[in-house]
Amino acid sequence: MSGTRVDCPSGAPAVMTPRRWLRLLVWSAAGMVLALVVVCAYALVYPERMPPAVGSIVEEITGANPHPVHLMSPQNAPLSAVALLGKQIFFDPSLSASGTQSCASCHSPQHSYAPDNAFPVQLGGAHMNQAGYRPPPSLTYLYRQAPFSIGPDQGDTDVPVDMTQLASQAAGVQRAQKTALAAPAAPAMVPQGGLFWDGRADTLQIQAIGPLMNPVEMANATQEDVARKLLQTKYLDQFKQIFGAGIVNNPSLLISEAMFAVGRYQTEDQSFHAFTSKYDYWLEGKARLTHAELHGLQLFNDKDKANCAGCHLSQPSKDGLPPVFTDTQYEALGVPRNPAIPANRDPKFFDMGVCGPFRDDMTKETQYCGMFLTPTLRNVAERKVFFHNGVYHDLKQVMDFYNLRNTAPEKIYPRDASGKVQKYNDLPAQYHANVDVADAPFDRKFGDQPAMTDRDIQDIIAFMKTLSDGYKAAGS
Repeated sequence: MSGTRVDCPSGAPAVMTPRRWLRLLVWSAAGMVLALVVVCAYALVYPERMPPAVGSIVEEITGANPHPVHLMSPQNAPLSAVALLGKQIFFDPSLSASGTQSCASCHSPQHSYAPDNAFPVQLGGAHMNQAGYRPPPSLTYLYRQAPFSIGPDQGDTDVPVDMTQLASQAAGVQRAQKTALAAPAAPAMVPQGGLFWDGRADTLQIQAIGPLMNPVEMANATQEDVARKLLQTKYLDQFKQIFGAGIVNNPSLLISEAMFAVGRYQTEDQSFHAFTSKYDYWLEGKARLTHAELHGLQLFNDKDKANCAGCHLSQPSKDGLPPVFTDTQYEALGVPRNPAIPANRDPKFFDMGVCGPFRDDMTKETQYCGMFLTPTLRNVAERKVFFHNGVYHDLKQVMDFYNLRNTAPEKIYPRDASGKVQKYNDLPAQYHANVDVADAPFDRKFGDQPAMTDRDIQDIIAFMKTLSDGYKAAGS
């Protein structure tokens, strides 16, 4: 082979032999690799200066966030005297009828303030033999939760909001379609805010009193019972020092201030909102995500695929507040009935969330039956049960539900005696229209290709594992 004749700059002829071609290709490739290394190195030092297109390439190769942000997380400061009192109350089992159950019994600090077991519901009562109705949700990341409302943000107002009137006005109005990275077109059309699975408590103080009086939890018969127990505690002197000696003569005020203290503990103690996940550090440019985690994040945000971020907001706010991975709104998902809950042995019993049976102010607003609060996904990989009825026990089961509920419901729901699939079997038939069928991945029809492949699901789970607190970033 004689090679290809070319003209040199000097005008002298030259021949490009195969060896010269190979040398040229090697040097070209080396130059490209060197340029890429320089770009990546520059991106790691000055990621904020990267153009979007280059930043995307760098993100894929290095796993670094090409556009890091500064997150405005709560400051870690010593607890106030009130919060320290609340901490003692939180861990005190003597305030229960059984003498063995405290707030921490169902909200373990070692398990993101959720239960430390995989039971769908917890046991309580005076003899610790009464089963609950719902799995206790985590108490983390509630510090930004607004009061329960329906309709536009009311802001600061001195006029009481008529919830029934607002709910009635919303009846018959098409629900807002929710997509990732975009605000709902009409967010006023769904309930939002509040605490517990059904939003019936508006403050941490009100929430704290609930378990004390619940017959299947701490099971005090009256508030006087609670006050009497508080008067016998070893920290009574702290009550007197903080609230005045006269508080011992006012049972209702004593309980109110005790629950206020519990709320202050949850607000001030950083363990309730640590923001120390790998994702937090990645947002700030202090950690790198793996290829699987990055792909999972893309799918999580993809409005046509997983669309998780349609409800579990993943982006920092405009003022730099870190995402809490919930829009604090309510959804009817139609999860299957959990036969492991004792109450469900009664075929006439249905837990319908916002419209009952544990809150009675919204029972006539049937357009909200079956809706439950969207929980935060922070520390989701540490949980042992999922959804309001604890029907699933791992994230793969959860993702399969989202993926197959409409496309292959026979894989999600049981069949009746005739072999018919009992879709939405944990909600009375007259309320099935409340179930979300508009938002991806629920917008698929029976027999359609599911929105996600098994590999997609594995990568989404890999990303969700980056939401667990306690990650040790280099230099942190």
